[in-house]
Amino acid sequence: MHCHDAHDTWCIITAMPRQPLDRAAAAGVGMVLVGSMTANVASYLLAWLASRWLGPVGYGEFASLLAAQLVLAVPALALQTVVAREAVRGKSTDALRSLGYRCTAIVAVLAVALAPAMAWLLDTGIVASFSALVTAPMLVLLATEQGLLQGHGRFGTLSAVLAGAGVMKVLPAVIVLAFGGGAGAALVAGAAGTALLVAIVRVVDRTVSVSEDRPVRIGVVSVLAASQVQLALIALSSLDLLIVRVVLSEYDAGVYALGAVATKVAFWLPQAVGVVLYPKMANPAHSAQAVRSALAVLVGIGAVLVLGAAVAGPLVPMLVGDAYAAVAPMLWAFALHGAALAVLQGALLSAIASERTRVALLAWAGLVVEATVMLVWAKTPGELIGVAVVVASTTALAVSVAAVRSADRARPAPHSDVSSPDA
Repeated sequence: MHCHDAHDTWCIITAMPRQPLDRAAAAGVGMVLVGSMTANVASYLLAWLASRWLGPVGYGEFASLLAAQLVLAVPALALQTVVAREAVRGKSTDALRSLGYRCTAIVAVLAVALAPAMAWLLDTGIVASFSALVTAPMLVLLATEQGLLQGHGRFGTLSAVLAGAGVMKVLPAVIVLAFGGGAGAALVAGAAGTALLVAIVRVVDRTVSVSEDRPVRIGVVSVLAASQVQLALIALSSLDLLIVRVVLSEYDAGVYALGAVATKVAFWLPQAVGVVLYPKMANPAHSAQAVRSALAVLVGIGAVLVLGAAVAGPLVPMLVGDAYAAVAPMLWAFALHGAALAVLQGALLSAIASERTRVALLAWAGLVVEATVMLVWAKTPGELIGVAVVVASTTALAVSVAAVRSADRARPAPHSDVSSPDA
């Protein structure tokens, strides 16, 4: 069944494939999942240890700084998608790496310029804020290499890089915290570990530069277009952790920050699906099927994770202490928030792949609504996560419908020549 002229959400939902992944895609998802899970487990270990060693107040500051770091790292996420898309279309490796170097320089300047404002906004020290933001340029450099691996379908190597990125960022931070260091020192250690990994990957990677008849310099504008899409997503996934310190007490903010770990699990765990199917989304011949496959798998994974969070909720006090007991009955809601964001991410990736980034306006609208309602109405952790869930779910549904319709309209005619990635 095809919904080339879909008029309702039901048509799109019933058109989801019964077997959403073929064997090659499933193998790629499996490899990338191992790498991303390793990185995520390392990240969750850091969150768990930091919550115990820093306490609710200190951990609230730490989580907010990490959220700020993630926002400035948006160009890294956008750069990876652009590099992967252009690699699928045959652009040279040298041109893509040049694009990465230019983006890194821009992000480095932004990190220095924004540190004082971030310190004021989050009520943290200037050193701690700079420590959080200094990692961003390193992540942009790493994103270039990840994009090349993704676009060329080298998912085994990409898996190793993803795992290494998580370990090298987290392990130094854990060591610093274990010796009594604060949030700022831990973030500096994580930045140093990331920089070391970038150097290792660049030396070890033997990606051969593709030669072009007419070498084309790829402009930063293409990354900016993708960045505004990724920024909308990351802002939606981080806004609550930025606002929480404004509307809640320090203790409640720390409790909410721990619950948000479940959001991160449900958000980042399924990212392998989008990573593997993205090259197909960038090819008009396969885009419609790839988008439907991604959304179907993401919805299924999200449902499992929400159920798991509901079952695991009562274990929270035993794992992190009675100080965080209030989050136990809300854990499933945090997971639902992350699951909705994962679906939204899959839909927005298809927009970047097809260069139809105007659909991100729906996400920006959701962001404005969420910020307004949280600041005006939310006064408790339960109200805050309730707003986040409703906005994320509604936005994900709207963007998913738009993405499927867009992919259907872009589908080539049955007898057109689609053998080339540039078709």
